[in-house]
Amino acid sequence: MSFTNWSRRLKEIFATLAEGRIALLGFLFLIICFVVSGFYLPLSLLLLEAVLLLATAGMIFALVGRVASVNQETKIERSELKSILLNLEDALLVYDQDFKILFVNPAAEKLFNLKSEEVIEKYMSPQEIGNDKIRLLIQVLFNSLAPVMVARSEAGVYPQVTDLSWDDPFLHLRTSTMPLKDNKGKIIGFMKIIRDRTREVSLLKAKNEFLTVASHQLRTPITNIKWSLESIAGEEGLNDNVKNFLHSAQEGTSYLLAVVEDLLRTSKIEEGRFGYEMQMFDLKEFAAQVVGLAVDQARRAGIKLYLEPLDDALPQIYGDKQKLTMVFENLLDNAIRYNVKDGEVIVKIEKVSDQPMVQVTIKDTGIGVPSKELSNLFTKFYRAENVKKARTDGTGLGLYIVKNIIQAHGGKIAVSSEEGRGTTFEFTLVTNKSLVPSKELPVGVE
Repeated sequence: MSFTNWSRRLKEIFATLAEGRIALLGFLFLIICFVVSGFYLPLSLLLLEAVLLLATAGMIFALVGRVASVNQETKIERSELKSILLNLEDALLVYDQDFKILFVNPAAEKLFNLKSEEVIEKYMSPQEIGNDKIRLLIQVLFNSLAPVMVARSEAGVYPQVTDLSWDDPFLHLRTSTMPLKDNKGKIIGFMKIIRDRTREVSLLKAKNEFLTVASHQLRTPITNIKWSLESIAGEEGLNDNVKNFLHSAQEGTSYLLAVVEDLLRTSKIEEGRFGYEMQMFDLKEFAAQVVGLAVDQARRAGIKLYLEPLDDALPQIYGDKQKLTMVFENLLDNAIRYNVKDGEVIVKIEKVSDQPMVQVTIKDTGIGVPSKELSNLFTKFYRAENVKKARTDGTGLGLYIVKNIIQAHGGKIAVSSEEGRGTTFEFTLVTNKSLVPSKELPVGVE
């Protein structure tokens, strides 16, 4: 190693006070040992000791240099991490298992209108909800205290993602909580990232309000046109050409009215005001009724529609009959419309073992959906390419509405399909009302 390298290494070592002291004390100890030994040892052993001491000094130098280098890198990394956390746009809270606040970044200070010194090293508890100054902080730390809380992740799965909302003042937050662990994997605290989604939700609300107003304004004249066409079509003495024209016009207005209705439903769902009226009801009777409504459509299309025998012990479910009717109607309509000649649609409902829910399966023998397009099937305005070719009409909103209705009922929906062989939709409905979200939340911002 050149003198320049040695000099640089010495500067690195002594630049850090702790490592510099260790190195200095080590060298002084070796020098004292060598001097004392000079009085008692013969020259040959003294030379041997000098060699050993020099080797030891080299090892100490190398070890301390390595420690100094690692510490320097650690300090740089900590400095960079601190800079990132301080400049993070999202609010950040770090606290231990006893809810003692260990760190808040400037974004958190701004969100909670607090200075870091007001909360750092202080313990937080639900009992402090009455303190106006830290009420918002307490509600974010203890999510269940917020006016509206909706879990976006499964229990026990990290990060724990939760949406919180307030009406006065209007505020929407999304929190992501992750555990902090020591070297042995033991949880020693938590880090909570809070994203302020108020502006996003406000923009979504403004957009949906515009769509709602526009759709309402369109619905009335379209309905009037539809009624007028029906009245004209009922007149006697019309020739075939006029009848065909009126029939086409009626189909067009019916489709346009359906588009407007879907836009209205989508807007209300995304604003969180679709208006669910939940109740416990008998699923067996309900299923027979909604499937029966689709029998005539299936017969006209040449499709066989089956409802598998339902278990007498099928439990009641908690939900909105009208909204769930939309779910069944949409899925059955798709299964019939995109089926093949002499095809089948099978509806099956069964209790999920060891869980407070039932599973509904709607399986068809239709044209199916390409596997690469399945992940987009519940996306707003999306229609698979083969579906577009089979039928040009369709808004691409039906399955989006279905998915959100199911989620609002505390359930989940999944789809599997094979192109040219058919599609299967499976969704769950809960039998325990405590599993249903207590209040609607805007869902258009992910």
